[in-house]
Amino acid sequence: MNDQFCQISGYSREELIGGNHRIVNSGTHPREFWIEMYRTTLRDRKIWNGQVTNRSKNGSFYYVETFIKADFDQATGKHIGFTSIRQDLSSIKRKELNFRHRMDAINKSNAVIEFDVEGNIIYANDRFQELMEYSMDMLKGKNHRMFISEGYANSVDYNEFWTKLRSGQFISADFERLTRTGKRVWLQATYNPILNAEGIITSIMKIAIDVSKRMEQAIEIDRKNTYLEHAARILRHDMHSGINVYMPRGISSLTKRLPEEVISNYLLDAPLRLIREGLAHTQKVYRGVYEFANLVKPGSSLDLKDLDLSEILISFFSTTAYKDQIDIGVLGRAVVSESLFCTAIDNLVRNGLKYNDSPTKIVRISRLSDEILEVEDNGRGMTHEEFDYFSKTGTRREGQKEAGSGLGLGICVAILKEHGFITTCEKQDRGGSSIKIKLK
Repeated sequence: MNDQFCQISGYSREELIGGNHRIVNSGTHPREFWIEMYRTTLRDRKIWNGQVTNRSKNGSFYYVETFIKADFDQATGKHIGFTSIRQDLSSIKRKELNFRHRMDAINKSNAVIEFDVEGNIIYANDRFQELMEYSMDMLKGKNHRMFISEGYANSVDYNEFWTKLRSGQFISADFERLTRTGKRVWLQATYNPILNAEGIITSIMKIAIDVSKRMEQAIEIDRKNTYLEHAARILRHDMHSGINVYMPRGISSLTKRLPEEVISNYLLDAPLRLIREGLAHTQKVYRGVYEFANLVKPGSSLDLKDLDLSEILISFFSTTAYKDQIDIGVLGRAVVSESLFCTAIDNLVRNGLKYNDSPTKIVRISRLSDEILEVEDNGRGMTHEEFDYFSKTGTRREGQKEAGSGLGLGICVAILKEHGFITTCEKQDRGGSSIKIKLK
């Protein structure tokens, strides 16, 4: 062997001379591979050529383009050995294998299809065939137009799409396509022009993943947002007149026209008070709903004011049935949206009273420091992990008898986050939860 053989195999001459060639056998070739080599060199007395994978001393593979000739004694014709000439292909082969492994990985997780420059199909992998409901026999030689609507196929945009690809530009986007049965699918795909050695585009390879579920969800969300914006417009304008104009005027006009003796004789004082209190509560709720509806508008923001928190919360809870179960301390001031902030605290209060087995249910709201507001209850209590979990819509505790589903708590967290406030929750040793709101 020459120096190059020693260098590539990692063995010295001393290690190789007298040893068997199997020392570099990789074991990767089937038995038939070597039978063919012996048949060509010994029986047919021809030169055998093939690409051989060998194993070096350190255990790694190397790859050689190999020519083997059997040597025979000229006088007797007896076989006396072999001569082998090899060219090292390891660098090229490793690049080829690396490319092949990458393509295998792409094929396993992506839908892959290849077109010629006219858009005719050359190849499609199994995932593409399955996704689009075609076999390779149905696809080969057909045009890309089979996956799109007739209107789009005849459009200027579609012609420009292929003009860009033929000019060497790659295109990456989400594409709507039609399967064999007419089903619409969405593909997140990249169209890649493939160049030959001379730099000429010979084909277009498309690599795609199915994102139909994500796109359908986005379309559904967009549709619901349209309905939501319409409902928000009704709330902001049409309901405003009834709740804040006509009803207050009607109640004011009614009370002015009712003499005191009529109110007294027919015991109308309590019903009128309930109507006034009910309207006042409705107006508070409306203001909160109005703020929510306002956030639906693009580019909207909270209507923030520097307010006395005790004052606005006492006013808010004054018309509730559970006002006597709330202890509101001196809370100081903060920059908040009055209606939304009160709605958020109300959700915490109602949770503290609802999930509460104590005979004397109570929720205390206090200011612990300039930065921290605390809402504390004597209910069952929650850890912060449970608080996060139950803030998600549709979540319930196992065996829960109450009807709650996480919506109120989720809205509360969303409102406070919209303010830039941070909310944490701690389960207390004596029972109940301590929910802290960092205001600054």
